[in-house]
Amino acid sequence: MKRLMFKLGILCMSMMFYVCQATSNLHPVILVPGNGGNQLEARLTRGYKPSSLFCHWYPILKQKGGWFRLWFDPGVLLAPFTQCFADRMMLFYDKDTDDYRNAPGIETRVLHFGSTQSLLYLDPSLKRATAYMAPLVESLEEIGYVSGETLFGAPYDFRYGLAAEGHPSKVGSKFLLDLKDLVEKASRDNGGKPVIIVSHSLGGLFALQLLNKNPISWRKKYIKHFVALSTPWGGTVVQMVTFASGYTLGVPFVDPLLVREEQRTSESNSWLLPNAKVFGERKLVITPDATYSAHEITRFLNDIGFSRGVYPYTTRILPLMEQLIAPEVPITCIIGSDVRTPETLFYGDNGFDEQPDVVYGDGDGTVNMASLLALEKLWAEEKNQPLKVIRIGGISHTTILQNDSALAEITGEIYSINSHVISSVL
Repeated sequence: MKRLMFKLGILCMSMMFYVCQATSNLHPVILVPGNGGNQLEARLTRGYKPSSLFCHWYPILKQKGGWFRLWFDPGVLLAPFTQCFADRMMLFYDKDTDDYRNAPGIETRVLHFGSTQSLLYLDPSLKRATAYMAPLVESLEEIGYVSGETLFGAPYDFRYGLAAEGHPSKVGSKFLLDLKDLVEKASRDNGGKPVIIVSHSLGGLFALQLLNKNPISWRKKYIKHFVALSTPWGGTVVQMVTFASGYTLGVPFVDPLLVREEQRTSESNSWLLPNAKVFGERKLVITPDATYSAHEITRFLNDIGFSRGVYPYTTRILPLMEQLIAPEVPITCIIGSDVRTPETLFYGDNGFDEQPDVVYGDGDGTVNMASLLALEKLWAEEKNQPLKVIRIGGISHTTILQNDSALAEITGEIYSINSHVISSVL
């Protein structure tokens, strides 16, 4: 009996040794967050003109150099500071340079590029309330990933998007270059193994653009797999609410009209408006005087009082939305389903300054099912594009990063992608 126990002990120790070898040879993972999925900092310069006395001194405590957390700031929940926040988050489209820029007197920066640090919690002092990718990072660490060695983060200024060919996009293009460099470095530092990109929401659109803006030889060398979580490939109906009436994501006490103007100026929000290729002729917004489908976004923008957004949308964003090109690298889409998701918006006689009545359909609570499954339809004839879709019932757009069963699906898929490494060691 003692002899048998001794042999079992040696076997277990051997298995642990081999598993450690396997996990040390995992394909590196780079996490690309979604809209609002990482911290942003800002500081005020001489050009800043506060909209109220509150904004002049808020926040009282600042870091060295005058930097303070712009996103996420709990002060946004208090009405006097909501306007300060909106003014500072606002972007401006400059027609002379054909690009977006910060509000006058506002400098912003993204923290800890390459690290997962700014993706874990939107406010580290409120970990429980503002956890974002922390549960996912912990789950990946449980299967052997090590932050800074095999696990990396790619935070960015999510207010900015990209633009179609021939149009500058200084901030968004810089992010893609930085992301490309990070992919290459992560691969180099891990023995040349290609990288697994794991994105959430808007991050998936950036990741697809990264793949398609680089030659197939680069993709084959550096990308093992692309895992896209909750990606709005064809935009969302929720964005119509955002532009028309403002959208607070369910945050209590915040007046949506106070953040509406800032949300309209976000370049990435324009990118998330419904794509006609995905939504077709379906009526998405209905008012007493007009109806709007995804084919009529420009008329919609004019009618809600945001005519200055029409030109950048039609010249920069609309052609970009058409570029859902198959990159010919393996892609797994993991999505939530069976959650009530806004599908049709009804506005009454009081116009767009009030929240609409909503008819709901299937999706993840934020992204409509047609958008989540868009690649299946658009790439149905693409023979060189491996595509797998995993649906998780009852999982919402954000709980996909927190729910135990969803995390098990995500880490299980990443483990499976690595299975040839583990099986070769064992």
